[in-house]
Amino acid sequence: MSDAPDTFEAYAADHDDARFTDWLRERSEPDWSAAVDGRFVRELGDGTISDAVFRRYLQQDYAFVETLTGTFGHALGDAPSMAAKGRLADFLGTLTSEENDYFERSFEALSGDPDAHPDATTRAFMDLLERAARQGGYAETLAVLVPAEWVYETWATGIDSRPAAFYLDEWIELHANPAFVDFVAWLRAELDREGAAVSTRRQRRLDALFGRTVELERAFFEAPYGDDR
Repeated sequence: MSDAPDTFEAYAADHDDARFTDWLRERSEPDWSAAVDGRFVRELGDGTISDAVFRRYLQQDYAFVETLTGTFGHALGDAPSMAAKGRLADFLGTLTSEENDYFERSFEALSGDPDAHPDATTRAFMDLLERAARQGGYAETLAVLVPAEWVYETWATGIDSRPAAFYLDEWIELHANPAFVDFVAWLRAELDREGAAVSTRRQRRLDALFGRTVELERAFFEAPYGDDR
């Protein structure tokens, strides 16, 4: 259970230069810490994660990518400026080129199945992103996209050593390189601005979306282990 205040107004009263995304992150505990420093991340970083676990994880991540790409496309359509649309379009290009190439090579090395069916956790995650985009506006879409990317940037930049297997090393690099770090910082700034400007009632909605996303990120990293968690 988080100790953060249940309103951003109360949080801002106790913090100089309060950021809306910092409040959301604190509100998402303990799931946030479990997601960025759990077993999956530790074993990925030291190279001890089994190929079977990582293969199951990658298959589910690939099943999720199409929905993620569609949600970013929705955000692009709702973005308030051409500059914002350009940033989102650039990231969409990365998802559909560099990251897709990584998946293809990794599936070949791991004998993975690019057509694997999404499991229950992945389906719940896909449903959350689709509902946020369909039922809300730019702020609601950001409330699921920011944690989805920020969690990855946080754990990836926290890994000091690199594993030998290319499919582990490159997965870390995709989420720790300067361009991705800069993009996540920009995404956060977008949600900081949007979130601080909306009503308290809508802020609670954004809080719920952000928190559920982090909860599902945690579950997503734990699911490949099956009963051995």
